[in-house]
Amino acid sequence: MVGKARVDRCWKRHIPTLCRKGLTASNSYNSMTGSQVPTIRSCVAALLVLVALAMGREAMTLRLVATGAMCVMLVLPESAAGPSFQLSFAAITAIMAFHEHPAIRTFFGAHDEGRVRKLGRGVASLLLTGLLVEVALMPIAVFHFHKSGLYGAFANIIAIPLTTFVVMPLEALALLLDVGGMGAPVWWLVQTSLDALLWLAHRVADAPGSVRALPAMPSAAFALMVVGGIWIALWRTRWRRLGALPLAVGAIWALTTPPPDILVTGDGRHVAVRTAAGLAMLRDRAGDYTRATLAENGGVDGEPLFLADQPDARCSRDLCVTDIAGGGRTWRVLATRSAYMVPIDQLLAACRTADIVVSERSLPSRCTPRWLRLDRNMLRRTGGVAVTLGSGRVETILSPGDRHPWRDPPRLDAGPGQARRFNPAAYRFQS
Repeated sequence: MVGKARVDRCWKRHIPTLCRKGLTASNSYNSMTGSQVPTIRSCVAALLVLVALAMGREAMTLRLVATGAMCVMLVLPESAAGPSFQLSFAAITAIMAFHEHPAIRTFFGAHDEGRVRKLGRGVASLLLTGLLVEVALMPIAVFHFHKSGLYGAFANIIAIPLTTFVVMPLEALALLLDVGGMGAPVWWLVQTSLDALLWLAHRVADAPGSVRALPAMPSAAFALMVVGGIWIALWRTRWRRLGALPLAVGAIWALTTPPPDILVTGDGRHVAVRTAAGLAMLRDRAGDYTRATLAENGGVDGEPLFLADQPDARCSRDLCVTDIAGGGRTWRVLATRSAYMVPIDQLLAACRTADIVVSERSLPSRCTPRWLRLDRNMLRRTGGVAVTLGSGRVETILSPGDRHPWRDPPRLDAGPGQARRFNPAAYRFQS
């Protein structure tokens, strides 16, 4: 008892120094890394752990996660809608809730056993925690990036110990030896360990079925999965099992959502059409970002094809026409692909035979397709458009009641005699 009291007095005497050093170290690290959401969360968590230890309270709880989230949202409230905030706090919330469960605490707690069984228990803990994190992050990753890795938990069994016990200590030792100019051999070991880590990442990424690509899921399906996950994490009684219901409904909804057949960017320049061979783009010279974005939203893992190369497409320098099967019938899509003049009679004839017309320019009023016309005037109000032909669903980026100030910026009034009105009747269409 005397020894314990002495330790307690020593601990309390050093608490202010520890808190001050912890505050300095965490703030310095946060500033050097650019004050991103994960580092802010780690900084707040470290300070709260020190305060909890000083007060004699349990530090690693869900209250710690909630306090960190509130601190981040007070500083960066817009980050709550971003993937960085959601992925970071979803991972730590899942880990905390998992290890707070009585059965998990009993299984992974201290046991009087040999080294082999202790090592096996540690590997099992790492594997189960990695699997749980993968499952918890999968809905968020699919919602924001339309992709999800499947083998990350197994790769982390090697990657986490390699990073923690090999890479980081070697880097610290190399920096220390650089003071005397003797860090070159250790930096070679750092490079070798990082090469091994990258080799593991590439092997896992290239494994069959390692990445699953899904189209953009409905926001309601994502909300159901988030509510179900939070319900399971917060409850500690059998009521937590009810969270599996919205989680399962949201997952089934997301998995059964059909990919869109037509994707149109907000400016109308780029169109992706789902053909028999895969997703094909209208313009051959689209940038990498445009191609990647359209492929991700279409649920395609890889580069999209070119529409002009498809057998069902008939493309010229100015126009492109293709037939798509969907909803028990064949749809004809007409899209413009150049800035050259098109004879008005040819354009109107092509519009009459098409079901959907897409153009980056304002189409004349006499261009009347059988179902949908997406020209510059329409896309200005809708933004990007995704069309699913099987259900006839048309999803738009912008809603009719959208009143964001950057949508309709204030305009300067022209002076007397300078105002010019746009006359559609006098406009000769240019494709």
